Amino acid sequence: MVEPSFAKRSVINHHEYLQGASIITSDANGIDDNEVSTTEGHLISYDYLVIATGHMGSKCVTKPEKLREYETYNGKIKSSESILIIGGGPTGVELATEIAVDFPTKKVKLVHKGSRLLEFIDEKGSKKVLDWLTLKKVEVILGQSVDLTSNSDDGTYKTSEGETIMADCYFKCTSDPIGSSWLKETSLKDSLNDSGRLMVDENFRVKGFENIFAFGDITDVAELKQGYLAQKHALVVAKNLELLINGSDGGNMVKYTPGSPTTIVSLGRREALLQVWCVTSIGRVPEYVEPASFVMAFNKARADGTPFPPPDISFPKSNFVNFSFTISKSETATQFSPNLIKQSNKIAGLGHNEINKA
Repeated sequence: MVEPSFAKRSVINHHEYLQGASIITSDANGIDDNEVSTTEGHLISYDYLVIATGHMGSKCVTKPEKLREYETYNGKIKSSESILIIGGGPTGVELATEIAVDFPTKKVKLVHKGSRLLEFIDEKGSKKVLDWLTLKKVEVILGQSVDLTSNSDDGTYKTSEGETIMADCYFKCTSDPIGSSWLKETSLKDSLNDSGRLMVDENFRVKGFENIFAFGDITDVAELKQGYLAQKHALVVAKNLELLINGSDGGNMVKYTPGSPTTIVSLGRREALLQVWCVTSIGRVPEYVEPASFVMAFNKARADGTPFPPPDISFPKSNFVNFSFTISKSETATQFSPNLIKQSNKIAGLGHNEINKA
């Protein structure tokens, strides 16, 4: 949004890296014991099913649409003198810091309904980020929400405490809904918890099913929901599928144990907040600390002319039929995508890739 050229390097088409797959661009709307249906009328049979629908994100489908969306947001930022950001999670904080660094003369206000920013980190880390924003002249309002139905054509917004905010534009950076509402009408409805997340075991198999896996934000795994952790989930799922397809009875499947994750929140172009265990710091974080980006790795492989992904998963070629990856209204991936399966019987993957800061 702040730098559209970065989007051109970050958004890639699924067909560029899923070269051995059938890609169906549609919403899934039904699941039974061996088949998935979509809103476009497709019926996809499967022996194994992987669900990675995460959170609901942008409605853009194609790469040009997504790039235009970023360019539109960038135009709003450039043409505005005052900007309102709603939400003090990672997306809101990172957007505020990027604008503050790249456009230091613009007036930025960030409103967050919580008592502190980035509530998933410790209080010391939240305070460090607040101090950083204050130093960059970003006004932070905590403990309030914004009534977007109250804004008028003159850019006036009302908070839950009756405070008036003037802004030329706003960006809503609150959490998107979990992408599981469609599952409530399927055979997986009893596998959803009260928060709408799929309950999975330590092998990432969905509760009550032997051949259906789920990973990423849609699961009830007790840990922070971050992209690099979803990549770790994907490795476990891929290995377990490999074992099952190669004849395992499931007794030797890989188990996933949530750990104490490393948290990195970027602050502008060159700084970041890093939290490891109980240690929190802000500064120039070495590049190697940040979890590897799928898209960065893909772009490097494409530039070098080397195969991608590396052949680290082995399936018997005689069993190869098809790997269908059904994407929720999107032909592209942003940041990372869980492609680790190259050969299988019939593996259907249901995925939706979020665009940050949308």
